[in-house]
Amino acid sequence: MCLMINKDTKVMVQGGTGRQGSYHIRAMKEYGTNVVAGVTPGKGGTYVDEVPIYDTVKEAMEKHSINATLIMVPAVHCLGAAVEAIDQGVKLIVIVTEHIPVQDTMKIKALADSKGSTLVGPNTIGIINCHEKVKIGIMPGFLYGTGNVALISRSGTLSHETASNLMFKGIGLSTVIGIGGDQIIGTDFVAALSQLREDKNTEAVVMLGEIGGNREEKAAEYLRSCDYGKPVFTFIAGRNAPPGKKMGHAGAIIQGSAGTVQSKEEKLSQAGVQVATSLEDLVEKIGQWYNEKPSHV
Repeated sequence: MCLMINKDTKVMVQGGTGRQGSYHIRAMKEYGTNVVAGVTPGKGGTYVDEVPIYDTVKEAMEKHSINATLIMVPAVHCLGAAVEAIDQGVKLIVIVTEHIPVQDTMKIKALADSKGSTLVGPNTIGIINCHEKVKIGIMPGFLYGTGNVALISRSGTLSHETASNLMFKGIGLSTVIGIGGDQIIGTDFVAALSQLREDKNTEAVVMLGEIGGNREEKAAEYLRSCDYGKPVFTFIAGRNAPPGKKMGHAGAIIQGSAGTVQSKEEKLSQAGVQVATSLEDLVEKIGQWYNEKPSHV
């Protein structure tokens, strides 16, 4: 598992010559990310913001020591792009693309697991290390101030709003991991919580969840099974969503009593997580903890 990124992480962008890919190559470089290569079949030999573009991942890997890739290709091509990167030994695979067929995601996840690669996404904003100013993803870096609170989120919008609200309160972030909102994803809350437990820059963790699935419930089981050692806060979106209706994300659907806000909140509360009923309440709870820390007394 290699969710923690830093200045030594060398990043490739697959789909780097597209409108979005080229924009985010520039944005990641401006933030501080070491983007060393891009890949677009047929565009080899060109450059985007001084980043060399290659026809294949193999060619890029022969020229550069690449640790991670950001995949920004159309959904129909994501399986091929991910397989190419995993087969070439890239250890961190971040897929921004949404609407990838579930069967394709299952194949990507199975291959990543078998080859020892970490998959983040699909349908993710990516990962950002606010202390070292490194991001592999599409989040606007200016919203993510530096501090000691980590975010794990299924929703990019909730991440942006929470980050900006905390920054307004003078509370910064350590690491943000967008796990994605699809039914099948590579990295879940448990994996992210486990990594952040060992992160010296993280003093508290915020889980931004949604209706649907059981990822939050699994996180509650994990937290109950260990002495986590850091306060955990959560907000679960979708309190007023009608049962049986998908709400935005492919994974945000409730069936009967499974996957409801109430069931997730109950289990997380039993695991010692501070549960907020709104984003405003979430920021207030984090602010209270922050102001009561020994260093702020």
